[in-house]
Amino acid sequence: MKKKLTRTHKKAALEDPVKAKKHLGQHFLKDESIAKKIAETLSYDGYSEVLEIGPGTGVLTKYLLRKDSNVTAMDLDSESIVYLNHSFPLEHPQLMEGCTLNVVEADFLKFDLSKLFGDQAFAITGNFPYNISTQIVFKMLEWRDQVPEFSGMFQKEVAQRICEPEGSKAYGILSVLAQTFYDAEYLFTVPPGVFNPPPKVDSGVLKLTRKANYKDLACDPDQLFKVVKMAFQQRRKTLRNSLKQLELSDSFRESEIFNKRPEQLSVAAFIKLTQDIAEDLAK
Repeated sequence: MKKKLTRTHKKAALEDPVKAKKHLGQHFLKDESIAKKIAETLSYDGYSEVLEIGPGTGVLTKYLLRKDSNVTAMDLDSESIVYLNHSFPLEHPQLMEGCTLNVVEADFLKFDLSKLFGDQAFAITGNFPYNISTQIVFKMLEWRDQVPEFSGMFQKEVAQRICEPEGSKAYGILSVLAQTFYDAEYLFTVPPGVFNPPPKVDSGVLKLTRKANYKDLACDPDQLFKVVKMAFQQRRKTLRNSLKQLELSDSFRESEIFNKRPEQLSVAAFIKLTQDIAEDLAK
Protein backbone atom coordinates (compact mmCIF):
# COMPACT_ATOMS: atom_id res chain seq x y z
CA MET A 1 0.00 0.00 0.00
CA LYS A 2 1.44 3.37 -1.00
CA LYS A 3 1.87 5.94 1.72
CA LYS A 4 -0.11 9.09 0.95
CA LEU A 5 1.91 12.29 1.02
CA THR A 6 0.50 15.07 3.16
CA ARG A 7 0.69 18.72 2.12
CA THR A 8 3.55 19.16 4.58
CA HIS A 9 5.49 16.30 2.98
CA LYS A 10 4.89 17.65 -0.52
CA LYS A 11 6.01 21.14 0.52
CA ALA A 12 9.18 19.73 2.14
CA ALA A 13 9.94 17.72 -1.00
CA LEU A 14 9.68 20.84 -3.14
CA GLU A 15 11.74 22.97 -0.77
CA ASP A 16 14.39 20.34 -0.16
CA PRO A 17 14.54 18.06 -3.23
CA VAL A 18 18.06 16.86 -2.39
CA LYS A 19 19.39 16.37 1.12
CA ALA A 20 22.80 17.91 1.82
CA LYS A 21 25.30 15.27 2.91
CA LYS A 22 27.96 16.13 5.45
CA HIS A 23 30.48 13.56 4.18
CA LEU A 24 30.37 15.23 0.74
CA GLY A 25 30.90 18.68 2.24
CA GLN A 26 27.61 19.90 0.76
CA HIS A 27 26.12 23.30 1.57
CA PHE A 28 23.47 24.07 -1.04
CA LEU A 29 23.17 27.66 -2.21
CA LYS A 30 19.59 28.90 -1.95
CA ASP A 31 20.03 32.59 -2.82
CA GLU A 32 19.02 33.20 -6.44
CA SER A 33 20.75 36.58 -6.72
CA ILE A 34 24.10 35.13 -5.69
CA ALA A 35 23.69 32.22 -8.10
CA LYS A 36 23.05 34.73 -10.88
CA LYS A 37 26.15 36.73 -9.90
CA ILE A 38 28.33 33.61 -10.03
CA ALA A 39 27.01 32.71 -13.49
CA GLU A 40 27.84 36.24 -14.62
CA THR A 41 31.47 35.93 -13.51
CA LEU A 42 32.16 34.00 -16.71
CA SER A 43 32.63 35.95 -19.94
CA TYR A 44 31.75 33.02 -22.25
CA ASP A 45 34.28 34.51 -24.64
CA GLY A 46 36.07 32.00 -26.87
CA TYR A 47 34.37 28.88 -25.51
CA SER A 48 30.89 27.38 -25.41
CA GLU A 49 31.41 24.59 -22.85
CA VAL A 50 30.95 25.12 -19.10
CA LEU A 51 31.60 22.50 -16.44
CA GLU A 52 29.73 23.02 -13.18
CA ILE A 53 31.11 21.06 -10.24
CA GLY A 54 28.71 20.16 -7.43
CA PRO A 55 25.40 21.42 -8.92
CA GLY A 56 23.35 20.05 -6.02
CA THR A 57 19.80 21.31 -6.53
CA GLY A 58 20.58 23.24 -9.72
CA VAL A 59 20.30 26.77 -8.32
CA LEU A 60 23.41 27.93 -10.20
CA THR A 61 22.71 25.56 -13.13
CA LYS A 62 19.56 27.54 -14.00
CA TYR A 63 21.55 30.72 -14.61
CA LEU A 64 24.34 28.97 -16.50
CA LEU A 65 21.73 27.54 -18.88
CA ARG A 66 20.46 31.04 -19.63
CA LYS A 67 23.80 31.85 -21.22
CA ASP A 68 24.72 30.80 -24.73
CA SER A 69 26.68 27.75 -23.62
CA ASN A 70 26.56 23.98 -23.19
CA VAL A 71 26.47 23.05 -19.50
CA THR A 72 27.87 19.86 -18.02
CA ALA A 73 26.81 19.40 -14.39
CA MET A 74 29.06 16.94 -12.54
CA ASP A 75 28.25 15.57 -9.11
CA LEU A 76 29.20 12.58 -7.00
CA ASP A 77 25.82 12.62 -5.22
CA SER A 78 23.48 10.13 -6.91
CA GLU A 79 20.45 11.85 -5.35
CA SER A 80 21.44 15.10 -7.04
CA ILE A 81 21.99 13.29 -10.34
CA VAL A 82 18.48 11.78 -10.24
CA TYR A 83 16.97 15.18 -9.44
CA LEU A 84 18.83 17.00 -12.24
CA ASN A 85 18.01 14.32 -14.80
CA HIS A 86 14.31 14.03 -13.99
CA SER A 87 12.71 16.65 -11.72
CA PHE A 88 14.83 19.64 -12.77
CA PRO A 89 13.78 19.54 -16.49
CA LEU A 90 10.11 19.16 -15.48
CA GLU A 91 10.31 22.13 -13.13
CA HIS A 92 12.05 24.33 -15.74
CA PRO A 93 10.62 23.30 -19.15
CA GLN A 94 11.05 26.73 -20.76
CA LEU A 95 14.65 26.91 -19.59
CA MET A 96 15.45 23.56 -21.19
CA GLU A 97 14.22 24.61 -24.64
CA GLY A 98 17.21 25.08 -26.91
CA CYS A 99 19.66 24.47 -24.04
CA THR A 100 22.09 21.62 -23.60
CA LEU A 101 22.44 20.14 -20.11
CA ASN A 102 24.64 17.09 -19.68
CA VAL A 103 24.43 15.56 -16.20
CA VAL A 104 27.39 13.39 -15.20
CA GLU A 105 27.71 11.30 -12.06
CA ALA A 106 31.43 11.30 -11.33
CA ASP A 107 34.21 12.37 -9.00
CA PHE A 108 35.80 15.43 -10.62
CA LEU A 109 39.15 14.72 -9.00
CA LYS A 110 39.35 11.28 -10.64
CA PHE A 111 37.53 11.90 -13.90
CA ASP A 112 39.30 12.16 -17.26
CA LEU A 113 37.92 15.42 -18.63
CA SER A 114 39.03 14.60 -22.17
CA LYS A 115 36.10 12.14 -22.27
CA LEU A 116 33.76 15.11 -22.06
CA PHE A 117 35.58 17.88 -23.88
CA GLY A 118 38.24 16.27 -26.06
CA ASP A 119 40.59 19.14 -26.87
CA GLN A 120 37.89 21.84 -26.65
CA ALA A 121 38.16 24.84 -24.35
CA PHE A 122 35.83 24.90 -21.34
CA ALA A 123 35.27 27.02 -18.24
CA ILE A 124 34.84 25.62 -14.74
CA THR A 125 32.54 27.05 -12.08
CA GLY A 126 30.50 25.93 -9.11
CA ASN A 127 29.64 26.12 -5.46
CA PHE A 128 32.56 23.88 -4.57
CA PRO A 129 32.50 21.38 -1.68
CA TYR A 130 34.86 22.95 0.85
CA ASN A 131 36.55 19.67 1.74
CA ILE A 132 37.99 19.29 -1.79
CA SER A 133 38.10 22.89 -3.03
CA THR A 134 41.90 23.25 -3.04
CA GLN A 135 42.24 19.90 -4.83
CA ILE A 136 39.81 21.19 -7.47
CA VAL A 137 42.13 24.13 -8.15
CA PHE A 138 45.19 21.89 -8.42
CA LYS A 139 43.42 19.65 -10.94
CA MET A 140 42.18 22.67 -12.89
CA LEU A 141 45.78 23.85 -13.20
CA GLU A 142 46.66 20.53 -14.83
CA TRP A 143 44.04 21.36 -17.51
CA ARG A 144 45.05 25.02 -17.90
CA ASP A 145 45.61 24.64 -21.65
CA GLN A 146 41.85 24.11 -22.04
CA VAL A 147 40.50 26.25 -19.18
CA PRO A 148 40.55 29.97 -20.01
CA GLU A 149 38.31 30.89 -17.07
CA PHE A 150 37.58 29.47 -13.63
CA SER A 151 35.24 30.88 -11.00
CA GLY A 152 33.32 29.72 -8.00
CA MET A 153 32.50 29.63 -4.33
CA PHE A 154 35.08 28.66 -1.71
CA GLN A 155 35.49 29.03 1.99
CA LYS A 156 36.37 32.73 2.31
CA GLU A 157 39.88 32.16 3.66
CA VAL A 158 40.72 29.77 0.82
CA ALA A 159 39.44 32.16 -1.84
CA GLN A 160 41.45 35.01 -0.32
CA ARG A 161 44.55 32.83 -0.09
CA ILE A 162 44.43 31.99 -3.80
CA CYS A 163 44.27 35.71 -4.67
CA GLU A 164 46.77 36.89 -2.04
CA PRO A 165 49.94 38.77 -3.07
CA GLU A 166 53.41 38.03 -1.69
CA GLY A 167 54.29 39.30 1.77
CA SER A 168 51.17 37.93 3.43
CA LYS A 169 50.97 35.02 5.86
CA ALA A 170 48.13 33.65 3.72
CA TYR A 171 50.28 33.67 0.58
CA GLY A 172 51.22 30.09 -0.25
CA ILE A 173 51.45 27.27 -2.76
CA LEU A 174 48.01 27.87 -4.29
CA SER A 175 48.65 31.61 -4.52
CA VAL A 176 51.88 31.20 -6.48
CA LEU A 177 50.78 28.40 -8.79
CA ALA A 178 47.36 29.86 -9.63
CA GLN A 179 48.82 33.33 -10.23
CA THR A 180 51.59 31.93 -12.42
CA PHE A 181 49.03 31.08 -15.08
CA TYR A 182 45.97 33.17 -14.16
CA ASP A 183 45.00 36.66 -13.07
CA ALA A 184 43.25 36.11 -9.73
CA GLU A 185 40.45 38.31 -8.44
CA TYR A 186 38.51 37.99 -5.18
CA LEU A 187 35.00 39.15 -6.10
CA PHE A 188 32.68 39.14 -3.08
CA THR A 189 31.93 37.60 0.31
CA VAL A 190 28.88 35.41 0.96
CA PRO A 191 27.35 34.98 4.45
CA PRO A 192 26.45 31.54 5.90
CA GLY A 193 22.71 32.20 5.92
CA VAL A 194 22.27 31.80 2.16
CA PHE A 195 23.15 28.09 2.33
CA ASN A 196 21.29 25.00 3.43
CA PRO A 197 22.65 23.93 5.83
CA PRO A 198 24.60 27.10 6.69
CA PRO A 199 28.37 26.55 7.07
CA LYS A 200 30.15 27.86 10.16
CA VAL A 201 32.27 30.25 8.11
CA ASP A 202 31.84 32.96 5.49
CA SER A 203 32.31 32.03 1.84
CA GLY A 204 34.00 33.90 -0.98
CA VAL A 205 33.65 33.96 -4.75
CA LEU A 206 36.73 34.37 -6.95
CA LYS A 207 37.59 34.41 -10.61
CA LEU A 208 40.73 33.21 -12.38
CA THR A 209 41.34 34.49 -15.91
CA ARG A 210 44.11 32.78 -17.84
CA LYS A 211 47.00 35.04 -18.80
CA ALA A 212 47.60 35.59 -22.50
CA ASN A 213 51.27 34.62 -22.07
CA TYR A 214 50.68 31.73 -19.66
CA LYS A 215 52.78 29.38 -21.81
CA ASP A 216 55.74 31.74 -22.02
CA LEU A 217 57.39 30.74 -18.75
CA ALA A 218 61.14 31.11 -18.42
CA CYS A 219 61.24 27.82 -16.52
CA ASP A 220 59.84 24.29 -16.65
CA PRO A 221 56.31 24.28 -15.09
CA ASP A 222 56.83 20.90 -13.41
CA GLN A 223 60.06 22.14 -11.82
CA LEU A 224 58.26 25.29 -10.66
CA PHE A 225 55.57 23.19 -8.95
CA LYS A 226 58.29 21.21 -7.22
CA VAL A 227 60.23 24.26 -6.02
CA VAL A 228 57.14 26.10 -4.77
CA LYS A 229 55.77 23.10 -2.88
CA MET A 230 59.15 22.32 -1.34
CA ALA A 231 59.62 25.93 -0.26
CA PHE A 232 56.24 26.32 1.42
CA GLN A 233 56.29 22.95 3.14
CA GLN A 234 58.76 24.58 5.52
CA ARG A 235 57.54 28.14 5.16
CA ARG A 236 59.06 29.37 8.43
CA LYS A 237 62.53 28.48 7.23
CA THR A 238 64.67 30.37 4.76
CA LEU A 239 64.93 29.00 1.24
CA ARG A 240 68.50 27.94 2.00
CA ASN A 241 67.10 25.37 4.44
CA SER A 242 63.82 24.44 2.77
CA LEU A 243 65.47 23.79 -0.61
CA LYS A 244 68.57 22.01 0.64
CA GLN A 245 67.36 18.68 -0.79
CA LEU A 246 68.01 20.03 -4.29
CA GLU A 247 71.81 19.62 -3.87
CA LEU A 248 72.63 23.03 -5.26
CA SER A 249 76.19 24.26 -5.62
CA ASP A 250 77.71 26.03 -2.61
CA SER A 251 78.31 29.21 -4.58
CA PHE A 252 74.69 29.39 -5.76
CA ARG A 253 73.36 28.68 -2.28
CA GLU A 254 75.15 31.81 -1.07
CA SER A 255 72.91 34.00 -3.29
CA GLU A 256 70.94 36.65 -1.39
CA ILE A 257 67.59 35.15 -2.36
CA PHE A 258 68.24 32.09 -0.18
CA ASN A 259 68.13 34.30 2.91
CA LYS A 260 64.44 34.92 2.27
CA ARG A 261 61.37 32.94 3.31
CA PRO A 262 58.96 31.76 0.60
CA GLU A 263 56.19 34.26 1.32
CA GLN A 264 58.64 37.08 0.51
CA LEU A 265 59.00 35.96 -3.12
CA SER A 266 56.67 37.19 -5.85
CA VAL A 267 55.41 34.87 -8.58
CA ALA A 268 58.00 36.35 -10.94
CA ALA A 269 60.73 35.76 -8.37
CA PHE A 270 59.74 32.11 -8.01
CA ILE A 271 59.88 31.68 -11.78
CA LYS A 272 63.33 33.28 -11.92
CA LEU A 273 64.54 31.17 -8.99
CA THR A 274 63.32 27.98 -10.68
CA GLN A 275 65.14 28.97 -13.87
CA ASP A 276 68.36 29.65 -11.93
CA ILE A 277 68.04 26.35 -10.06
CA ALA A 278 67.69 24.43 -13.34
CA GLU A 279 70.83 26.14 -14.69
CA ASP A 280 72.77 25.39 -11.52
CA LEU A 281 71.76 21.72 -11.48
CA ALA A 282 72.71 21.39 -15.14
CA LYS A 283 76.33 22.42 -14.50
